[in-house]
Amino acid sequence: MTARIGLLTPVVVQHPRTAAAWERDVLSGPDVGGALLAVARAADDLGYHHLTCSEHVAVPAPIAAERGATYFDPVATLSFLASATRRVRLATNVVVIGYHHPLALAKTYGTLDLLSGGRVVLGIGVGSLEEEFDLLSAEFAGRGEIADEAITALRAAWGRAVPHHEGPRFTFTDFVVEPHAPRTTVPMWIGGRTRRSLRRAVTYGTGWAPFGLGPRELTRIWESVERPDGFDLVLQIPPLDPLGDPDGSRAHLRMADTVGATAVNASLVATSAAHHLEQMAALRELAPERFETNPA
Repeated sequence: MTARIGLLTPVVVQHPRTAAAWERDVLSGPDVGGALLAVARAADDLGYHHLTCSEHVAVPAPIAAERGATYFDPVATLSFLASATRRVRLATNVVVIGYHHPLALAKTYGTLDLLSGGRVVLGIGVGSLEEEFDLLSAEFAGRGEIADEAITALRAAWGRAVPHHEGPRFTFTDFVVEPHAPRTTVPMWIGGRTRRSLRRAVTYGTGWAPFGLGPRELTRIWESVERPDGFDLVLQIPPLDPLGDPDGSRAHLRMADTVGATAVNASLVATSAAHHLEQMAALRELAPERFETNPA
């Protein structure tokens, strides 16, 4: 298996352990949108598999220094990037499903799927920030069970004008959802770091996007659950430096292949916006077999 390369979109998440100084400079500069569009267009032209955007509505001030405080809205951001691209996929990494009614997600991301020509990938997470759940009047204690039904309801609604679902928490019928996605299936990558999250992904999704696991623990969990053909394993790998450390970059990608990854979320070592674009091009030169062929 040769993992495809998606890009963790820079700037849109300012995590204190990972955000580079140049990203903070862009965020405080006069043309944040222009810098993001340059990255998106390069990803599109070079054949990257997907771009990402995460979700937090509001982070409690006492833990902002640890968790990061800047998280761009994924619907707004991915819609903005979609307008300047033609084929790169648009992935939430992740949307916290407990914050939303399934029909709201079917409407917002279905509209984006329609406008982008079917390029949405729904990365879905159960969520872990209790204060944010409380702020949004969402139930934290039962979030796992709620997520299971919400994903089922979202799948039932996706791409359908008059969707139907009956469940203990979500029931809808005889409501028209227009516009809706142009397809009745969508890739759903379920996030998590436990065997339970993998079982949830196998049951309700099309792939698993684990985080915070070493290769040994990841392999143990991955091999403990039977998976259907075509099921994705999407890994976040250490930052790549194809210009400064090509051998190390190859090694990180080979490790992802070894554990069975079908796609990776890659970040790039960079010192400026221009350097990041150079690194994007260098990574394609380093591993062209992992990129989509440019039809132009």
